[in-house]
Amino acid sequence: MTDAVPPPAKPALDTLGGVGEIAALARIVPRLPASGAAVLGPGDDAAVLSAPDGRVVVTTDMMIHGPDFRLAWSSMHDLGFKAAATNLSDIAAMGARPTALVVALAAPASTPVADLEALAEGLTDACAALAPGCGVVGGDLSVSRTLTIAVTAFGDLEGRAPVRRDGARPGDVVAVSGPLGLAAQGLALLFELGVDSEGEPDATAAARARAEHPVPIAAQLTPHPPIADGLAAAIAGATAMLDLSDGLALDARRVAIASGVMIDLDGRALAAHGTGPLALSGGEDHSLLATFPPGVTLPGGFAPIGRVVAIGGAAGGEAGGAGDGAPAVLVDGRVVDERGGWDPFAEWSGQGG
Repeated sequence: MTDAVPPPAKPALDTLGGVGEIAALARIVPRLPASGAAVLGPGDDAAVLSAPDGRVVVTTDMMIHGPDFRLAWSSMHDLGFKAAATNLSDIAAMGARPTALVVALAAPASTPVADLEALAEGLTDACAALAPGCGVVGGDLSVSRTLTIAVTAFGDLEGRAPVRRDGARPGDVVAVSGPLGLAAQGLALLFELGVDSEGEPDATAAARARAEHPVPIAAQLTPHPPIADGLAAAIAGATAMLDLSDGLALDARRVAIASGVMIDLDGRALAAHGTGPLALSGGEDHSLLATFPPGVTLPGGFAPIGRVVAIGGAAGGEAGGAGDGAPAVLVDGRVVDERGGWDPFAEWSGQGG
C-alpha cells in the first residue's frame, strides 16, 4: 500500500496564479496611461498608432531581477517608473517625441496582483512626469521564475531628421543635460548600506539608506531623464546625441567612433558635477549627451562639458597620438581609460568594474 499523494497547494487567491491572466489584466490595464497617438489601444490582437510624420522611432529595453534590479531595493512602483524612463530617454535621444509604450511582463505565479497594479501606476506616473501624452497601448503577461519587464517605446520625429550618433564634427560643442555619475553613486550606496549582515540586499537597510541619501538613490531607482531636452536639442540643431545609460566615457566613445572624431572633455566642467570619477564611469543616469555647432545657444538644461576635435588634433602632448589615429575620448587632452561603464555581461560574470 502506497501513501496517498497530497493534492498540490492552491495558489493564494490574490496572486497571478490565483486569479489568472484575464482577471489580472482586468485590474492592471485600467491603471495604465493612455496614449494620445493610439487609434486603437489595449484589448485587441495589436494596437494601432497614428504616424503623421510617416516614420516611427522604435526602441526596446529589458529589466531582469538580478542583473538590472533587486526587489529588496526597488518597489514595484519604482520598477514601473524606471522601465518607462529608460525607454523614453532613448526616444528623446533621437530627437523624437515619445508617443507610446508596449509592456511585456513575466512574473512568478506567486506575485500579488497588487504588485503589478503598483507597477502599472509607476508607468503612469513616469509618462505623466516625463512625457505627457505618451501611454501604454498593449503588451503581454506571462509566467516566469524571474521577474522580467520588457518595454518597447515609440516616438514621433514631427518632420525633423533623427539626431544620430554619427554627426559630430570638429569644432562642435559637447554638452550634457542631466547628472553625471549620480545614479552610480546611488547604486554604490545601496551595495554599501542597503544590505544585511551577510551582504545580501535588505529592504529595511535600503529604506534607511534612501532616507539618508535620497538624491543619489532616487537617481538610481527612479531616474528622471530630461526627455523634453531631446526635442529641444533637435530643434536647436544638435549634430549628434545619445542617452547616457552606460557611462559618459563609454557612451562618448560611441559618438567618437560613429563620427570618426575625438571627444575632448573639460575636467573642470566634469568636476562641477560633483561625482568624481563616477562622472566618467558611472552608468544609468539616462542624461542626454549631445554635440552642437559652435555658436549655438544651448537649449534647455544643456551645459558645455567639452569639444569635438579631429583625430590627432587635440591640444596636449599625449593627445596628438591618442588612440593611434583612432577615435577616442580625452579629458583635458589625455586619453581616458576605455574600461569602466556598464557592461551587463561583464558585470554579471563578476568581471566588470
